[in-house]
Amino acid sequence: MPITDWDDAYANAAHIPGAERFLADWPVRTAALRERRAPEGLRYGPGARQVLELFRPESAVQGLTIIVHGGYWMRFSPDEFGFLAAGPLARGQAVAAVRYTLAPEARIAGITAEIAAAVAVAAEAVAGPIHLAGHSAGGQLVSRMGCAGVLPEAVAGRIAHVLSISGVHDLRPLMRTAMNETLRLDADEAAAESPALLTPREGLRITCAVGGNERPEFLRQTDLLANVWTGLGAETRAVHLPGLHHFDVIDELATPEGALTRLLLDQSFS
Repeated sequence: MPITDWDDAYANAAHIPGAERFLADWPVRTAALRERRAPEGLRYGPGARQVLELFRPESAVQGLTIIVHGGYWMRFSPDEFGFLAAGPLARGQAVAAVRYTLAPEARIAGITAEIAAAVAVAAEAVAGPIHLAGHSAGGQLVSRMGCAGVLPEAVAGRIAHVLSISGVHDLRPLMRTAMNETLRLDADEAAAESPALLTPREGLRITCAVGGNERPEFLRQTDLLANVWTGLGAETRAVHLPGLHHFDVIDELATPEGALTRLLLDQSFS
């Protein structure tokens, strides 16, 4: 059946019982993590939101994880999603949570450029392999970092793994939603910023993960990128995590033994 209600296709909270509880809980969990492990602020540009929070582990640093939050490029910040650093942090990762300019002040192409700048600054601050993780809109943004020609070669060559969680990898359907009044996507920008329509960096390793109970469009978007990029030189896999929805799937990154933490950091890829 063709989709006729694209707003509903991309609506998450309306289909998650008690969605407000998750939204209220995230900043509380982030504040608790900051109290335990105060982050360092690093600026990657002159804009008010062009800053990242860098958490350093108590143990020797094993590498760098960079987390990019979701919110359809229009909402949220590390104030809500910083708690996701807890899982990689406990595994010896220095973790950078990126704050970026939101739509409508920025277009998605501009946000992509901001994330690239943030990744470069974080990479300069922390040595070792780089792992990128992003949720929803953040999944699109970290996938864009895996596209050919986006990052400087010295930085791109250090990327060990990209984890797109519930990512939106083809932006063209969003032009049919009401949110596009804010995003202002046109056909050219939608195509240019859709990872599924672009070429990955040769040899990229990417996992596209999604909650098994998510909206059908997120399941499709997850499988789409893993399928397309397999034929373009990337090492890909698609993982559906049973019983999880768009808001609780990210809990699997917030603990050291969570499924997403293990997918992101474990060396095996199968």
